[in-house]
Amino acid sequence: MMDQTLYLNTLYDCYGELLTDKQRRFFEAYYFDNLTLQEIADNLNVSKNAVHKSLMGIEKKLVYYEKKLGFVDKVKKIKEIVKDKEVLDEILDIL
Repeated sequence: MMDQTLYLNTLYDCYGELLTDKQRRFFEAYYFDNLTLQEIADNLNVSKNAVHKSLMGIEKKLVYYEKKLGFVDKVKKIKEIVKDKEVLDEILDIL
């Protein structure tokens, strides 16, 4: 399996729109902006524990979506099968 952070970022790219605005803010602050749990807590006026619990729940939710929908895995398999870059780009645009 790919690095956990990279994997979660990939899942977020696919399923991030299924999260609430607040969940997206937490995820992006931690994984994209590299803020600490305490920095996120301070910025959003919540406890550090609340940020931690939210991130754990978000990660579980993203993994659940992939388990049920399998979009990331399907795209990976398509990339392995289709060697023609133009055809691959067209397929990925459709998805």
